[in-house]
Amino acid sequence: MGLGTLIHDLLSPVLEYISPLMPGETFPIFFFEMGMGQRALIAAILVTVVSGFLGSFLLIRNLALIGDGLAHVSFGGVAVGIVLGAAAPLWYALVFSLIAAILIFELQSRELLTGDASIAIFLTGMLGLGLVILRVFGGGITADIEGYLFGSLLLIDDSSLDLVATISIIALVILIVIKPILLATTIDPLAARVQGLPVRAIGLLFSVITAAVVVSMVQIVGTLLVTALLVTPAATGQLVGRSFRSCLIWTQFFGLVTVMLGLYLSSELRSGSGSTIALVAAMVFAFVAILQGLRRLAKPEENLN
Repeated sequence: MGLGTLIHDLLSPVLEYISPLMPGETFPIFFFEMGMGQRALIAAILVTVVSGFLGSFLLIRNLALIGDGLAHVSFGGVAVGIVLGAAAPLWYALVFSLIAAILIFELQSRELLTGDASIAIFLTGMLGLGLVILRVFGGGITADIEGYLFGSLLLIDDSSLDLVATISIIALVILIVIKPILLATTIDPLAARVQGLPVRAIGLLFSVITAAVVVSMVQIVGTLLVTALLVTPAATGQLVGRSFRSCLIWTQFFGLVTVMLGLYLSSELRSGSGSTIALVAAMVFAFVAILQGLRRLAKPEENLN
């Protein structure tokens, strides 16, 4: 029994118990009573928690686009896995993303290419590879392929949930453990290096974690919409938070609100989960940004402090 299956077995009775309290007609039945929907809900929550933590660091490290780049790389891995007949193409996506993350880190750290340039090269190249492979060897873009591009809760079976849960929990634990060192190496890498902190090792570990988390997000929002869940809630949290800790807390709040509202709307409106979550994330950001702007206009003296 995998980690995700264990979590599902433990939470299934709880979800069924609170199902009558949930709004809507389809939302409570699918996500709180049906096994498929329960797995999707658990996976979405796990991914949201770890991506919120990770996204906050990506923003302050000016790496907001790396999630998008690695997501496109993962699509190339998915395409290869599908053509080879793999039962779980996400494992191929994980391998491709890890290799790309390490190469991008090396290119950037050795100043051979800027971060944005290396990300753009891998993004376009691997997306093109995936599309060519599928059209030539895989029979084109099928409904299953669209699920990997835009997210599909129907793709989350027990093995997928095990992979998502394992990646999410391990990544979250590592990020919590290395948080002080990661923050120090992010704010002032030179000072951290003088103090003897392993700046390069931490940067490489952070890149590997990012790649793994991105792969775990693919089935929730799809390779084309990963940034919506990885970066947008963190950006929204920065609008409200006054410290890094408060930004982390607000990011978790906005992320969970976005996912739950996105899943609710997608089930009731019969819209895609990934696109709906992305739209809700953007709307939440816009709403908070407008409120913060109005608040500053109402209290101009705060802008002078």
